[in-house]
Amino acid sequence: MSAEARGGERLPYLIGKLKAPRIAERLDETATSAREQEWSYERFLEALLEAEVFARDASGTRSRIRHAAFPAHKTLEDFDFTAQPAAERPLLMHLAQLAWVAEHANVCFFGPPGTGKTHLATALAIRACQEGHRVAFATAQQWIDRLEAAQHSNSLDQELRRLERYGLLVVDEIGYLPLERQAANLLFALVARRYERGSIIVTSNRGFEAWGEILGDQMVAAALIDRLVHHAQIVTLKGKSYRLKDRSGAPRSADQATGLRPSA
Repeated sequence: MSAEARGGERLPYLIGKLKAPRIAERLDETATSAREQEWSYERFLEALLEAEVFARDASGTRSRIRHAAFPAHKTLEDFDFTAQPAAERPLLMHLAQLAWVAEHANVCFFGPPGTGKTHLATALAIRACQEGHRVAFATAQQWIDRLEAAQHSNSLDQELRRLERYGLLVVDEIGYLPLERQAANLLFALVARRYERGSIIVTSNRGFEAWGEILGDQMVAAALIDRLVHHAQIVTLKGKSYRLKDRSGAPRSADQATGLRPSA
């Protein structure tokens, strides 16, 4: 048996040991193309490794998106910028480049219910997943419930340290319900722990001037806002809810009106 034949028999075994299934799938086809087109060894190897890397990246992205627990899959491409002119497309596309995540900065979306805040927050967070960042999404109340449970089990500090491993947290719907002081303190602890360590996206239907009322404590609100906005981009959306828009005078769904259905 020739050395070439022996090598061909061992390739599946070696590829299996490397746990590279896409290389195994592409090997025969790529080898045929390489022979017919007289590829260099380097180009042949690059083609096989590229297929494996692309497959792993796609699998990792799907896993990160699933783990983030988004309420729906939203993208910037889905967003109707003509229906929400306050959402400046160049600014959102700049934010989608995610330099602010690398800088541990934040993004704050403000506006009335139904104007696209959650859609845009989710779209940026999904883009972060695609770029390899770990992301977690929850409403403000869900974050508080999570931190209260950790506090009751004497593991709050451990939970906050664990969340530091996430590149981005999304805190949705701040202000829809007033918070008790203890809940406000927990929300402050989350924001303060991530200050200049990790990024946060927040969405709120109330401006910062109302957060003292929402949090039930002006001093806690001021301290939270100070840490949140020190390195932050503020995006204010305007107008009526997409869900209430009606060109003909009869109620219409968000899909009919704009082609999107923002959650908040």
